[in-house]
Amino acid sequence: MKCEWVQENILLYIYNELADDARYELEQHLGRCTDCAADLKAARGFHISISQLPVQEPTPNLLASSRMRLQEALETTQQGGFWQRLTFDPAIWLRQVRFSPALAAAIFIIGFAGGIGAMYKMTPQSPAFPQEAPRPLPQEASITGIRSVTTEPGSDQVNIKYETVHTEEARGSLNEQRIQQLLLFAARNNYNSGVRMDSVDLLTQKPDDTRVREALIYALHNDSNPGVRLKAIEGLGSFVKDDTRVRDAVLNALMTDNNPGVRTQALLLLQPVKADGSVRAALQHLAETDQNQYIRSQARTVLAQLPEID
Repeated sequence: MKCEWVQENILLYIYNELADDARYELEQHLGRCTDCAADLKAARGFHISISQLPVQEPTPNLLASSRMRLQEALETTQQGGFWQRLTFDPAIWLRQVRFSPALAAAIFIIGFAGGIGAMYKMTPQSPAFPQEAPRPLPQEASITGIRSVTTEPGSDQVNIKYETVHTEEARGSLNEQRIQQLLLFAARNNYNSGVRMDSVDLLTQKPDDTRVREALIYALHNDSNPGVRLKAIEGLGSFVKDDTRVRDAVLNALMTDNNPGVRTQALLLLQPVKADGSVRAALQHLAETDQNQYIRSQARTVLAQLPEID
């Protein structure tokens, strides 16, 4: 083992992120190389020093947006390199099994389950059995992503394919709780912008639900796709007058969104509450300084319709 490799992986070793076999080999090298052992000691000292500093907890919005960006990055990353190496290089299998008892146990369990599955397929199925009831929805934390959201023409049936360890599918009415739960998950977390748009579009049919409204506000604030944000703001339109949180979300979109279409829709939705103090102040600011000529002109038009404040 070369010292360069050890130095590149010392931090992974300190944070217990190395595989068992790599950890073992690194420890063997450290026992023989005084220079690398000194590097390890210095890195541990630095780790201890920074661990004593106060840690600022990330906000929920930062966590959610970071996970969304990670999922989008994973979608575009080339996959399969590791599994291809496992498939075509038996030595890697042997090394992983040697230093990871958990992997050996997993291989045994998979083989056992495969045998049971084969026996089940060979056993004739009795037509007397009742139709299988829909499987309960797994916990949200175990869902890794939503693959697709489709509707059946002429009905209220929604088909959702979602992934846990493997792809599952749920079918049911938009009124069913498990379907709504999957749509809420897809609107917030899925890495596919098309799926997010389909989910938000369906959720706009149920904006009276508090959870749905929260998801639409979240999409308006955080989604990277302007089409999804536009769908979300359209679904929130009827609540601008009576729900101050919706009003604030739409006002924030008007002031900060980088898409002219979303900002224009926000301006239209705020006209019924244009006399609100915060809305009036925002319109005055836009009328004077906004770089978008249409937004600036529309803001002036709306302000001209307002009565003067004594």
